[in-house]
Amino acid sequence: MRFSGFRVLKEGLTGNKGWTPHWRDPDPKPEYDVVIIGGGGHGLSTAYYLAKEHGLTNIAVLEKGYIGGGNVGRNTTIVRANYFLDGNSEFYSHSLKLWEGLEQDLNYNVMHSQRGLINLFHSDGQRDAFARRGNAMINQGDDAVLLDRAGVEKILPYLDFDNGRFPIYGGLYHPRGGTARHDAVAWGYARGADQRGVDLLQNCEVTGIDIEGGVVNGVQTTRGAIRARKVAMVVAGRSSQVAAMAGMRVPVESHVLQAFVTEGLKPVIDHVISFGMGHFYISQSDKGGLVFGGDIDMYASYAARGNLPIVEHVMEAGMTLMPMIGKAKVLRSWGGIMDMTPDGSPVIDKTHIDGLYLNCGWNYGGFKAVPASGNCFAHLIAQDRYHPEATGFQLDRFRTGYGVIDEEGTGAQHNLH
Repeated sequence: MRFSGFRVLKEGLTGNKGWTPHWRDPDPKPEYDVVIIGGGGHGLSTAYYLAKEHGLTNIAVLEKGYIGGGNVGRNTTIVRANYFLDGNSEFYSHSLKLWEGLEQDLNYNVMHSQRGLINLFHSDGQRDAFARRGNAMINQGDDAVLLDRAGVEKILPYLDFDNGRFPIYGGLYHPRGGTARHDAVAWGYARGADQRGVDLLQNCEVTGIDIEGGVVNGVQTTRGAIRARKVAMVVAGRSSQVAAMAGMRVPVESHVLQAFVTEGLKPVIDHVISFGMGHFYISQSDKGGLVFGGDIDMYASYAARGNLPIVEHVMEAGMTLMPMIGKAKVLRSWGGIMDMTPDGSPVIDKTHIDGLYLNCGWNYGGFKAVPASGNCFAHLIAQDRYHPEATGFQLDRFRTGYGVIDEEGTGAQHNLH
């Protein structure tokens, strides 16, 4: 089944009776070449690129719940490539390029909207820091425009520019940044992987990883034992728990990150906006809801919900930046479980166990990384060589201290990233 304007018109005129399921619901096979633990955005994109670019089709993606029910559907949908340090910069640039061709590649509307992202600054020091970041982005081949106050006022006239504590000096504008529909990204990759022969096994929780003589040979699940030559762990906030099944202790902490959406409103916010003096970011969805978030809850947790002090903190930051949203009614909130590393940057690497691979530690950057994460992880699994754009994400950097990518300069403290 392919999507096209003609097909949509035809189905609309004939009662929508010709649509077929996006993917199969197969039973597990006894053995696969590759088993991917985790059916979120990163796991599904890994399976897709393994099949599309490396010709591996005897693959199973194991998801303990349903496709799209984890972090890939619990985020604020922001897509950007405005990183500063080597290692992150080229990786997220690679990811943005994949985003820009994703809908054509998948033949699926993921609602990628390059509406532009503006990071505001509120002091001379912040302006200098953003000027430096913007130059690094341009050197990487991405786009960046440094706006003064008048430039921001022209684009975002509704902000509180003369706030007594945090007056707006200007902003760093990233025109190619924007948003995408989170669940559509999961569905698109799931559909693409399934079309190439990948088995998507939902309600299939992994309960153990089988290792013999330092070599992985399969997994135990709630739907029976499954043998595999290679096993990939891509489970976001559950990384520590799944890695423990293989006797590994990985350097991540799991923290809750809350997000919020208001009732549907008329279009008012055309861009993605980030507040420089408070961790607050906001955009408006195609349905009219204001989608926004802020800091993590600051303590380790596996609960996909959040605490009220952070709710208050996020609302205060939003009102400081744009008082006009004060009368908007919050429709719902949710929490995603972030796997936070000591340097705020991810891991895409082989483990010390032959045939066992690890993809984790995405902190705040998981959604925007979905295409490149899957693309680079698939390269590693298929060829046992690091993808050129992901050579900096090796696990060993936390043991040696060499190659640490501390993007925010906040040191080795998980919850500050």
